[in-house]
Amino acid sequence: MADIALGGAPPETVLPEPPPGAEEALAQAMAGRSPRSEVAAVAARWPRYLAAWASLAELSVADDVIGAYAFARTGYHRGLDALRAAGWRGSGYVRWRHPSNRGFLRSLEALRLTAGLIGEEEEQQRCALFLRQVDPDRGGGDR
Repeated sequence: MADIALGGAPPETVLPEPPPGAEEALAQAMAGRSPRSEVAAVAARWPRYLAAWASLAELSVADDVIGAYAFARTGYHRGLDALRAAGWRGSGYVRWRHPSNRGFLRSLEALRLTAGLIGEEEEQQRCALFLRQVDPDRGGGDR
């Protein structure tokens, strides 16, 4: 997908749908006996599947904040690559209402959270601002 022009509003970017089988594999992994390792296998199989990286970050934050931070950064940076490939030019909306955007937004939110937990206050603030800019309806850091 690409930028969607909305009159005078900033463009809205919608990321492509996840690869076939990835969503089902992630759902099964999350319901499994060892979700973190099973989700890691999903991320290894589909390394561009942003929801897998976001899930790894969310699953790891309680007991491995550095790992969670690394997973969140991976999802965030892979998400920026995906956004650029979809026509995003560094500004405009990336809305939660489009399910294919949620892996990126969850990764960005996890990065905001984990940056704060490790004392990276400037990064935490940048992520909160970025979240507000790309989806003002949802805000940043208050999900």
